[in-house]
Amino acid sequence: MLQQLYITDGKVTDSGQGEAPVWVYTSPDEAERKYLIEQLKIDEHTLNSALDPDELSRLEFEPDHAAMIFKRPKNLSMEGELLFEVSSTGVFLFKDKLAIVSSEEFDLFDGSKQYVKCQSLPDVVLRLLNRTTAHFRGHLKVINMCAEDIEEKVAGALQNRYLLSLFTLEKSLVYYVSAIHSNGLLIEKLKTSAPRIGFSSEALEFLDDVAVENTQCLKQAEINADILASLMDARASIVSNNLNVIMKTLTLITIGIMLPTFVVSAFSMNVTLPSNLKSHPLAFYAILTLAAISVVFVLVLQRLKRW
Repeated sequence: MLQQLYITDGKVTDSGQGEAPVWVYTSPDEAERKYLIEQLKIDEHTLNSALDPDELSRLEFEPDHAAMIFKRPKNLSMEGELLFEVSSTGVFLFKDKLAIVSSEEFDLFDGSKQYVKCQSLPDVVLRLLNRTTAHFRGHLKVINMCAEDIEEKVAGALQNRYLLSLFTLEKSLVYYVSAIHSNGLLIEKLKTSAPRIGFSSEALEFLDDVAVENTQCLKQAEINADILASLMDARASIVSNNLNVIMKTLTLITIGIMLPTFVVSAFSMNVTLPSNLKSHPLAFYAILTLAAISVVFVLVLQRLKRW
């Protein structure tokens, strides 16, 4: 699917005059892929890399364009597992055209403040990277909220699904750290290749800001990943301790039931009992009293020993 965008009054919009300078391809079909390869002279391997979610960020220069691949978070869906995944997006910068290729529809051009003061195609590229970093930060906040909610449930539950959810979040953070770090390498290469791309002085200053934002996002992701990884053992210990408490309670209940059962069973065996006890009118109540005393004994012993 092709979407054509314009740069109008310093903003990226879907309306304008003449041929649109920004072309966004979402899951390009065979005809669109053929046009990109044959007409725009985009390397087929680079185009396939732009659609590969496992591809790392990189910058390459072709005779008539610069090819960039950067990582971005996939659209968030709260259905199913709490797995936050990343995908790749290709950016092909020509002198008069910017082609963006992605494997899924995304809302990076959502009219946000990230795309103000766009005067040229290189400005759009920088704001696209900046918007991606903001997208990562937003997902990191959601991961923190999910982790805190699961932590509260783990403290009083034994279900494995809560621990599996924490493990899934930890796995997502590993993906995010790798993707953000890869984008950071791309940004550094953009800084060193600024003259070849044609960045203005204002664009270079903004590129420095983008690098700082990406570094801060990387640090935040690393801290969150370290905290979640270090607390996984604590969560497992909590679950194990909860299980021990339950087993201890069940053991005490078993002992409490066993002693009065033993008392009653002793007097109900098929043997001769003392004649005075057998004919005593209060014999039944005496046996019940002994059984009750055994239960009280267990309760007192539990309190003294603080079981």
